[in-house]
Formats: sequence, structure tokens, C-alpha cells
Amino acid sequence: MIIKNHRSFICGVKGKVLSKKEIEFLKKYKPWGIILFKRNVGSIKQTINLTNSIKKIFNNKNYPIMVDEEGGRVSRLRKFIDNSIFTAEYFGNLYKKNINKFDVYYSVYVKQIAYLLRLLGININTVPVLDIKRKKFHKIVDDRSFSTDKKIVSKIGERCIKLFHSNRVATVIKHIPGHGLAKVDSHKNLPRITRNEQYLIKNDFYPFKNKSSLLAMTGHLLFEKIDPENNATHSKKINKLIRNKIKFKGLIMTDDISMKAIKDKLAISVKKSFLAGCNLVLHCNGNLSEMKIVAQNSPKINQFIIKKTSQLLKIIG
Repeated sequence: MIIKNHRSFICGVKGKVLSKKEIEFLKKYKPWGIILFKRNVGSIKQTINLTNSIKKIFNNKNYPIMVDEEGGRVSRLRKFIDNSIFTAEYFGNLYKKNINKFDVYYSVYVKQIAYLLRLLGININTVPVLDIKRKKFHKIVDDRSFSTDKKIVSKIGERCIKLFHSNRVATVIKHIPGHGLAKVDSHKNLPRITRNEQYLIKNDFYPFKNKSSLLAMTGHLLFEKIDPENNATHSKKINKLIRNKIKFKGLIMTDDISMKAIKDKLAISVKKSFLAGCNLVLHCNGNLSEMKIVAQNSPKINQFIIKKTSQLLKIIG
């Protein structure tokens, strides 16, 4: 599925069609995958043409193309569907009230979203959000979380992964190891988490354990009691904890490396992510000069990424 000379990064593109410069960039640097946003989506036909043109460059009908389609306020496909009422919280509440009704509704919902994604040529959805909802913390998580109850978050999270997989769409659990305690929005500032490791393992890290997703996205958060120097994306300690205590066995990808929580220069930030143990770096804004910096500082994919990508193909192929 992925040839060996691809590089360990995922990037966005600027518009609704690929520019000549973007085509040259993709041919030269060969990112592991592409992420789409609202800016890339005009009509069904146009989106299919865009994803086909990306796949054609790599001569690969299963080339990884991802999108954030969580429902609620994080919906990139709003032009085609209105799933604004179907927040994670909506399904979490339904689960508590009537588990049988939840099962039916959620299965139908995921099936419809997966059908639309496949139709558009998208094969990875960056769900589920496994952060725990907290009443007095930043609204960046809020209704994007299934529940304030870690067990409900965990159970619906695994249900989400299995349903998408059975509908041939891969998933990305986020924001590992847990974003619920953030008091600021990591798009703008670096959240600092003051709870100790024991508390976090029991609570915020709990929903990420034993998940069958092949991809996980880091949160740009500073866990002061675990690694006071480095945010989670740049932290060897956190990445080891994700592997050894959360026991995540898939590919760890960064959240958007151009977010303002990270103050380092882009090249340094990319290098730090790989040194810390991330497998893939994500860059979203479609700025070609930034994308070149990310590409030039991203290594060729290794055997571990090749192995996990071939497992991915079994789901989406």
C-alpha cells in the first residue's frame, strides 16, 4: 500500500483542486497521507475529483486520506450533511438513558458517515475523541466528549472504532494521553496539567487503554508532574507512557504541528516530535513553504510504519 520512500508526515492542501506546485511537492516528498478540511470541500463531485487526483499521483487507490468528521461543531462535511445535533455528548447521554436505543442510533449514524466518507474517497476519520468531559475546564473538549464518566468514554470509544472499521474506515483516537483537564485551547496556548501521574493513569489516560484503533493523535499539553520540560508531543516520557502504560500499539501521530501551543520553530518542532517517539507529524494549514520544512525534516517511513500501514489496508482496502 505504501512504498518505502514515502516520508513520515501528513499534510493538508490549500484548495479544492491541487495546484501545480502542490502536485510537484507531493511527487517529490511523498507524505504518508493527506488531511482534508472545509476549505477543500465544495461539492461531492469536486471532492471525489480531488481525492482521485491525490491517489493518482501515488498510483494507490487506498492512499491514506483523512478528515475530522466528529459531528457537532467539528464537521468538515457540513455542505452535504447537517449532523450538528449528533455530538459525542448526545450519544453519551443516549447511552446512559437507553443502551439499546443508543446501539441502533449509533450504528446507523456511523454507517451513514462512513458511507459518505468512502463515497468522497476518504478512508480515515479522526475519531473518537477519548478526552473526559470536565465541567469547569476549557470548552475545547466539552460536547466533543462522550461523557464525564471515563468508563462510558472508553466503551463508546471502542464501539466507535469497531463500527468505523466494519464500514471500512480507519480511526484516530485523540487526544492521547488525555486533553480533558486543559484550561486553555491548545490551538492558541499550551495547557499545563498539574495532576500527578497516578491520578492521570486512573482517570484521563484510562479511556485510551486497550483500543483497537491503528492511529492515535497526541495532544499538545504539558503534564508538569511527568515531564515539566516538554509538551506531550515532544516528550519521550509521555510517549513511553503511551506505549508501556496505556499500551497503545499503533501509529502515534502529532496533533497539528503548527498550533500555537508549540513555541519552537517548525523544523525544531518536527525533529523533536520524532525524537520523542511520534511516528507521523501532522501539518494542516496547506502553507507550502511550511510543508517543505516539515517534509525536509521528516524521515522516510520505517518498518514499523510499513507494518502498521499494511494492517490499515486490511480495514480500508
